[in-house]
Amino acid sequence: MADEKCRGCGCYKCTGKYCAQKVYIFSDLNEQQIIEIVNLIERKDFKKGENIFLEGDISDRLYIVNNGSMKVFRYTKEGKEQILYVMSSGDSLGELNLLKKNKFKYSAAALEDTNFCTISKDNFDELLKKYPEISFKILESLYNRIERLEDLVQNLSTKDIETRIADLLLHFVEDSSVDAEGEIELDMPLTREEMGSYIGTTRETISRKLAAMQEMGIIQLSGSKKIVIKDMKKLKELL
Repeated sequence: MADEKCRGCGCYKCTGKYCAQKVYIFSDLNEQQIIEIVNLIERKDFKKGENIFLEGDISDRLYIVNNGSMKVFRYTKEGKEQILYVMSSGDSLGELNLLKKNKFKYSAAALEDTNFCTISKDNFDELLKKYPEISFKILESLYNRIERLEDLVQNLSTKDIETRIADLLLHFVEDSSVDAEGEIELDMPLTREEMGSYIGTTRETISRKLAAMQEMGIIQLSGSKKIVIKDMKKLKELL
């Protein structure tokens, strides 16, 4: 039953509740309201590298990352991929287009095997009528996303490579919600090539600069995806 207490057992209802509770735009809703949302959720799974949607596709649902991560990107006139956002557990996408049905102006792909909770536009419209406070949370969420895009534009136009890399690593530290005391181990969702795509440089440059930061004792590289922040103070001094 929808009003039964969720025991966190991993069933469909419990997973949907966990997904709804951790997304920012639903953070002001109470227990019963969350349960209503759970009953609207559909689950979608994507394999690593699989396209979630493409630029030009009709945006007809809200996507909430339950587990995993995705990249949101566009292609430049030269055909190079430019990553706009990297989204992980609890992040949502598609809110703006749900307010006015439209086409996606970017593409998205899974960076690893990723599970989404989705809500259709029709169901989302009913939620907004019933709980208008969600609209304010959407505006706040979109503001944060625009602010991040503005930071990206500024980084690409005015900052050197070391500063861009430091900013990128600190962004993932912030998103990881780990204790910032001592060493911090990051499981990067991006390859070296994707890191370059994100901050406007090449894979070779990323690899060379990371190696230099390792020699300086700022980070330690462990495999292709793991980066350990050894000296947070020095990393911030690169900004």
